[in-house]
Formats: sequence, structure tokens, C-alpha cells
Amino acid sequence: MFLTQTVPRQREIIEVLLRNGWDYMRRVLTGGKADEPQLPTPAVLKNILVDLGPVYIKLGQLMSTRPDLLSAGYIEELSTLQDEVPPVPWADVEVLIRKQLKRPLEETFTTINAIPVAAGSIAQTHKATLVDGREVALKVQRPGIDLTVPQDIALIQGIADLVARTEFGQNYEIKAIAEEFTKALEAELDFTREASFTDQLRRNLSESRWFDPTQLVVAEIFWDLTTPKLLVMEWLNGVPLLSANLESEENGKDPAQERKEITTLLFRAFFQQLYIDGFFHADPHPGNLFYLKDGRVALLDCGMVGRLDPRTQGILIEMLLAIVDLDARRCAQLTLQLAESTQPVIMVQLENDYDRMLRKYYNLSVSQLNFSLIIYELLQIARNNKIRLPSNMGLYAKTLANLEGVARGFNPELNFIDEIQPLLTDLFRRQLFGESPVRSLLRTALDVKSLSLQSPRQIELLLDRITSESLQWNLSVRGLDSLRRTTDDAANRLSFSILVGSLIMGAAIISSNARTSQLLFVSNVLFAAASLLGLWLIISILRSGRLR
Repeated sequence: MFLTQTVPRQREIIEVLLRNGWDYMRRVLTGGKADEPQLPTPAVLKNILVDLGPVYIKLGQLMSTRPDLLSAGYIEELSTLQDEVPPVPWADVEVLIRKQLKRPLEETFTTINAIPVAAGSIAQTHKATLVDGREVALKVQRPGIDLTVPQDIALIQGIADLVARTEFGQNYEIKAIAEEFTKALEAELDFTREASFTDQLRRNLSESRWFDPTQLVVAEIFWDLTTPKLLVMEWLNGVPLLSANLESEENGKDPAQERKEITTLLFRAFFQQLYIDGFFHADPHPGNLFYLKDGRVALLDCGMVGRLDPRTQGILIEMLLAIVDLDARRCAQLTLQLAESTQPVIMVQLENDYDRMLRKYYNLSVSQLNFSLIIYELLQIARNNKIRLPSNMGLYAKTLANLEGVARGFNPELNFIDEIQPLLTDLFRRQLFGESPVRSLLRTALDVKSLSLQSPRQIELLLDRITSESLQWNLSVRGLDSLRRTTDDAANRLSFSILVGSLIMGAAIISSNARTSQLLFVSNVLFAAASLLGLWLIISILRSGRLR
């Protein structure tokens, strides 16, 4: 437990928890009576993370990508976390850069702007010029962050041990989730991972049949200068997409038409990442989508990515169609196909929950639907029904939410269905026929041939077993273990009740006919034993919570 560890920041953590009013932790830390453990309210949790510093802000940002775990209030509050922190002095940054470079700083760069263009919780970015004249962005890790992160990770895991005692922690294996988050934090300290993600996205988006790849830019990585603590990449000259003033551009384009073209470009680029490549930029918030001076669009900060396997891609494509059709039953079936949990699920209840949620949208036109909000609500319903979904579902939902939010802010005339309809048609065609329809047809023909050759022999074996009475069925019924335990508990309590009653009756008979002190002693012993057993039985029933 983190309270017993000798971590330098232990006292600071305790002070922050007490100062922000997490009532449960206040009672635990002050030695008071603690009731059932509870998470802090969304606002209190956000304040705690902000006060704890940059690493915990990053943790909060990662938690905001898990609507399958947290309720809408937590997701909304944590999504507002910003990692803008005071920059590190240039003198400290310069020392780190010099240590990372293979050659002297003066022989690598002609100029470096000492004032960062951005400062985050893990790193800050400076503009520089190489000796060959090319402008680059230097993403430099905050000095000393690699020493404080292990301490913070130990504290996160300790807090997870406490939260694991709550109903939330028991339902969602909070220790495993904490381990997942801490691994993500550790991965962010290695900039070569972000560099490799950037390169992969750049390769994937260099070809497309849905959009013009020349209109979408992902920064080029300078691998000869990049290290785990220093990322050097192409400088992209532009402004955040929502800050772009297209009306003042002198490129001869109609601003409304250009907004529509950029919106279409973004949707097609991200749909390709999600449903074809299976490797996607998972943080397309307004600050990571840039409008460049030459009219192109750039994707920045590829440190957070998600992955989807082909099976999951197919299910999610069908889910989009089920949402368009407002089909609650199909949504429930697809949710169970995605689920990792093997716990029994009441299908009727799940369908009813989805139906109540979708009824809110029955009277809206398709163009008015907020698809990212619907997907969030689908995940929340799955969570309420104790269905555990893969962690990448949170990133998927967050990506769609950010994408749709930016698109609607940039182009208020956005019609989501108009954007995705041709893409869905093409995706379903790919699911049916694959990339090569002829090859898929030949593969199907081979499967049919194999089935036709094997079926007669298998039918013959089945009939032989039936006629020879050697056919065996293996049935596995879920839930019998809990029923058996409940029955055993009831039988044990009934046996104890009979025993207590017998002891009382025997003691009463002996007491009424006692002629000697020895018989009176035996009677008293029997009464004492019966009283203790009866008291134990009453306490066990009360502790089980099943008195009523």
C-alpha cells in the first residue's frame, strides 16, 4: 500500500488528497471510520491530478480515453485537462540536447529558438534550423522527468490497491488497468516510439483511393538526430485548424467549399486509419490538426495511437450501420461480440437499455445524429451491464469524438452521413469480396469443394456412432458453481439450526431431571454451546446481507 512506502512524494500526495476533499481518503488517512470505499467526484479527481503535477495530468488524459470504464461525468471533466505547464529554462534544455547529439550543437544547428513554441507535461518543443537550411521542430524531454516518473508510477499502483477495494475496482480489475496506464506513461518517455508511429502513419497515408494523399501531411522524422529523449522532425508552418481564417486566404478558393473539402479529407483519412489500416492517430484534438500556409492539412503529435484487428474492424463497421438504423438488438449482439468478459449477460436487459437510449434519436433526422455521443452511450451501457470491452474501444470512441467535434467546429454545415455513406458502402464491399474479388471467389470455391468432399464421411461417422450408442455429449452449464455454493451454505445453516435446537432441548431435559451437580454442569455446558453456536449463526446471516 502506498501509505507504507518510503516514496519522497508520499507526504505531498497525502497533503493533496486531504486538501482537495476526497472524503473517503480523508477518513482513511485521519484514522476515522471508513465506509464503503468511493471514488472522488469528477471535479475533485481533476483537481487532485492537477495538483499532483505533469505526470498525473498525463494519467488523467489517458483515463479520459476510457468511456468504457468511467461515467460521462468523469470523461467530460478529465477531457478538459490541459498539459500546458511552465517551460524548463533554456540552459537546462540545452544541456540535455548537447548530451543527445552525436556532434557538437553548433555543427548540427545554425539557430535554435530558446523560447519554446509549446511546453507539455513530458516535453517541450523548440524551433530550429539545420546547417543545411531546413527548419525542424525539436521535441525535448523535460530534464529529470525520467527520475520522477518511476516514483509516481509506484504511487499510482498504490492508489490502485485502494481503489481495488471499491465496487468499481472489483468490477473492472483496476490493478490491471493501472498497469496498462503506467506502461503507457513509460512508453511516452521513449521518443523513438513516437517517431516510429509517425513514420508508420506517414507511410499508411501516402496512398489512398478515398482522398488525395498530397493534401495530407505527416511530419518527416530525422532519424540520425532522434534519440529516446530528443525527437527531431520536419517543421510544419501553419496554425491550428480551428484558428484558420479561410476567408482571408488569397488562394482563389471559396471558403465554404474549402471547409467542406477539408472536412471530407479528415473523415476519409481517419476512416482509412480506423477501418482499413487498423492503426490510427488516437488524439485528433484541435491542437493536433494544423492548417498549413499552402492549404494542406497536417497531423501532429503521433505519440498516442490505437490499433484494431480485422475482426474488430468488421464489428465496428456493422455497429455504425446499426446506429444509423437505430437497431438496438443488433447493437447488443455486436457489443457481446466485442466483449472480453465471459460473465453471463441478461440479453433482454441489454437490448432494453440500448432501445431506451436510441429512442431519444427516433425523431431526429440522420444528419442531426451525434455519432460520437451515441458510441459513448453504447460503451456506458455496456459498462453498466458489467460487460468488459477491449481497452482500444476507449481510444476508438475518443478518436471519433475528437474528430467529429473538430469537424463540426470547423464546418458547422457538416452532415455526418453524407461524409461516411460512400465510405461505408466501400467498406462493406471490401468485407464481402476483399481486395481481390476473384481471389475471394476462388478461395470460397475451394472451401465449398473441401466441404463437399468431407461431409459424406463425417455424416457416415455420425450415423455409426448413433446406431452403436457410442455418441457422447459434453455439456457445460455456466453458473452452477455459485448455485452449488449457495445451496451448501443454506444446508450448513440449516444443519447448525437443527443442532442448536437439539442442544437446547437436550439441555432442558437434563436440567429438569437433574439430581446431581454433575448433571447440572452438563446441562449448563450444553446451554453455553447452544448459545455460542446460535450467536455465530446469527452473525454469519447478518454479515451475508441476506437477512431479508
